Amino acid sequence: MKRFVLSVSLLLVLVLSNVQRTSAIIDDVLDVIHIGKEVATGVLQAWDIVEQTNFGDQIDLPITREKHKKVLRRLKELSRQIEMAEAKSHHQAAWTIDSINKYVTMNTQLELTLLRMRDIINPILVRFKQMNNYAKHRSKLEKSTLINFAEWTVSPNADAINHLLENLFILYSGSSELRTRQPGILSLMSDNLKASNEQICATKQSPQQFLYSLYSDITLTELKGYAMMQFSWMILNIYDKGNFTDEAKLMRADFEKRSIESQEMVKQVMQRADRVLWTCDPPVYVKGETYDEVTRLLQGYIENEVDMNPDHTCRENCGYYVESKSHGCFKDLYCSRQPRCNGKILSCTYVDSDMWICPASEKSTRRYEYITYENGRSLGKPGHCVRGTTKVDSWWRWLFWHCSYCFCLCDEQGVKSDRYFNLRETISDVDKNKVVTGLRFVKKNRVFHLQIQQGELAPRGNINETSLQWKPVEEYKIFDLNVSPGIDYHTLTASSRAVDLDDLMADVPSYIVTGVKFRVVGAHLNLEMRITEFDFEAGKLVEPHVTSYWISNDNTDVSGNRRTEVKLKSPDVSTNSQVKSVPKSSHNQYIHFVNTDMDKDAAQNTVPFIDIQDVVSNPPVPLSGVGLYHKGQDQYGGFLAPKVITYDFSPHIQSPSFDNQTN
Repeated sequence: MKRFVLSVSLLLVLVLSNVQRTSAIIDDVLDVIHIGKEVATGVLQAWDIVEQTNFGDQIDLPITREKHKKVLRRLKELSRQIEMAEAKSHHQAAWTIDSINKYVTMNTQLELTLLRMRDIINPILVRFKQMNNYAKHRSKLEKSTLINFAEWTVSPNADAINHLLENLFILYSGSSELRTRQPGILSLMSDNLKASNEQICATKQSPQQFLYSLYSDITLTELKGYAMMQFSWMILNIYDKGNFTDEAKLMRADFEKRSIESQEMVKQVMQRADRVLWTCDPPVYVKGETYDEVTRLLQGYIENEVDMNPDHTCRENCGYYVESKSHGCFKDLYCSRQPRCNGKILSCTYVDSDMWICPASEKSTRRYEYITYENGRSLGKPGHCVRGTTKVDSWWRWLFWHCSYCFCLCDEQGVKSDRYFNLRETISDVDKNKVVTGLRFVKKNRVFHLQIQQGELAPRGNINETSLQWKPVEEYKIFDLNVSPGIDYHTLTASSRAVDLDDLMADVPSYIVTGVKFRVVGAHLNLEMRITEFDFEAGKLVEPHVTSYWISNDNTDVSGNRRTEVKLKSPDVSTNSQVKSVPKSSHNQYIHFVNTDMDKDAAQNTVPFIDIQDVVSNPPVPLSGVGLYHKGQDQYGGFLAPKVITYDFSPHIQSPSFDNQTN
């Protein structure tokens, strides 16, 4: 009898699942490949039991009963191994066929295909559960119960397992027949992922991971059906209902053929699939939990012309003051009732002579809640003013000069202005064989850090989940001794507030991410990534202190138009959008931190906000790249956020091997 080794289906389960097993039969706690081998070996051993001396019609002899029990014991053990692969695999619990349906209701063809697949899979799962119960209670079963089950399983009708498996294969691989031509479920899902931003970020998996997870669910169902068919024929053989060894060989041949075709199909789909993973907006925005802000970088500020020149004159107009500063507080007018701008005063404009100003709380980073002018124009959203409005009027001086109150922008560093980005490198514990598995922004002591999640690398691209941790950031303060601007941290200013938006990818397939850091190139904050060589099969970093190096996109020459800018037009506060964010940038772009719109928010906030949610995959995998991008909606500030690029497993999908030995 030909010995069936593992199909690529189970090899895929090995690649992305972090399954831990304690069974003595399966020695490698991180390698699901042994499940498939043990199932194949177990089937052969069970057939060895069946093909021992046949006693014909003497089915009640003790040796026949013992043969019956041995086969069921073997069945129970193999069923246990398959179930352990499911129970320990994250995606099996989190992303079943049913859970996928809610993301594809706009794609009728895909939705109907998934429903058909569910209708095929459910009967197989029900019968497999029934078979497990028989195996657990083998000592109490009547032979007629097992015979009836076996005959139903192998019967040649539309509801038989073999027919269901054939239909399942057609659904996920597709049909090339002219009359029934249709794409397979993986191709349909791949196309849907490209078109659905929500689905990508909601799955906690890159599209390549997600497609693999779906394929793995199908694969384990196939293995269950295969095991049921084989053991059904064994039971019928034991009780002299036929020999069935030829049927078993034919089924193995079909299984081998489907495995080879499946391998080619899934490899092609995975090679085309994107590997970028990003995070959706949360159901509710919570400052400090889901997002944070750069504060008071450029902020709307009311100042009279008389205080913006050292001579305290009113000879010019508001537009004259492109860049200035506060030179005092003339006669303790409104300037004495608001926090003074102690930095640069920029881009002043005239709106109207007289206004009512609603000041913000003293604890707020805002200066004003809103401003209403006498001409009816409002800056911000008028409403109840907790501290009460203040009437502010411009005035004439000597009948010739109008001392106007101007609306300007204030660029002021201070205790309420969080505008610092960490420049120190963050590296995983490579000496402990740990690699980067996720990213997130955190703000500590007013400094934004790009924090890494790290995990211990295991064989064949697995991550030891018990080792996962967010590596603590260095919680220095900007005024600490031995902490220097430009070396330890970067300060955003009106002239240096650009961030490069890039997708950084390892330039060698055998390298994965082990660190990140920011640097300043020109006036741009620029991301760098550290990569290290690793041995895929062994799951070991290769001399990390020798093979590691940093890569980046050095293209920051904006004057040469080598990057394009993501421009925020009249942006409202990021969290005011009723529509969830979608990625708005691409590789080789940049974005400026700017003030919110003058009319919508009185220019009181700095956007984009910073998304501080975890960007991690489930299950965790090594990364081939990282990036920064902008997400949002038109007319809103959106969010600056990190992304990760999962390791490409498709090159490791090899053709399944089948040896030609017979038992």
